[in-house]
Amino acid sequence: MHSLQFTAESSSNGMVERDFTVGGVPGVLWSPASDAAERAPLVLMGHGGGAHKKHPAMAGRAQRLVTGCGFHVAVIDAPGHGDRPRTAHDEQEIAQLREAQAAGEPEGPIVVRYNARLAELAVPEWQATLDALQGLPEIGADGPVGYFGIALGTALGVPLVAAEPRITAAVFGLMWPDALVEKAKQITVPVEFGLQWDDERIPREACLALFDAFASKEKTLHANAGKHFDFPRFEADSAVRFFARHLGRAATSAA
Repeated sequence: MHSLQFTAESSSNGMVERDFTVGGVPGVLWSPASDAAERAPLVLMGHGGGAHKKHPAMAGRAQRLVTGCGFHVAVIDAPGHGDRPRTAHDEQEIAQLREAQAAGEPEGPIVVRYNARLAELAVPEWQATLDALQGLPEIGADGPVGYFGIALGTALGVPLVAAEPRITAAVFGLMWPDALVEKAKQITVPVEFGLQWDDERIPREACLALFDAFASKEKTLHANAGKHFDFPRFEADSAVRFFARHLGRAATSAA
């Protein structure tokens, strides 16, 4: 079992931010500044492709969950992202993706293949991180855990949630189903799923196929007008309410 090593700490806007590593994988843990030592649910968040653990979208979503619900929120850099160096395989896949985009060719087959490889690496890293975080007294081994990840965060999160019984609620969206359908069929926890109705990258039929595959008795589809990068910020507020409902704390108006 890898130990958790805190490497930096700061506080602002009602949150304590602690950088950490687990088995060499860098991450960040955000906690309420007023009661950082209090037991509270944990939400794991997966960042998007080409982003990193402290991307503004991650920090913004964490702010809502921490100050609005009193949750702890953790993000780790995906393989080849953030503070983690790219391998030759990463560079090759990214170069092929850029070539396909420049030529106006479908990018789905490349992204699906690359993300599937990243998921093979990331799922055990997330499980080791969860093991380590649950060793903290403010989180604990028996506390509720959720997962929130869009795009690449879904590509990595669906296999993780399928494999990890400690995660009891999940928010996904914006991803092809090709490598994920069989894993989605294993997921029975409550799911909230977002898609862009006019997505120029991922056809709506693809997102609908992935949503349909989840075996959850409670699953909610949020379809918004607009293209891929028009995913509304207010969906983060909906995710906060979703996690507050399923992880056991009421969201405040600050969320």
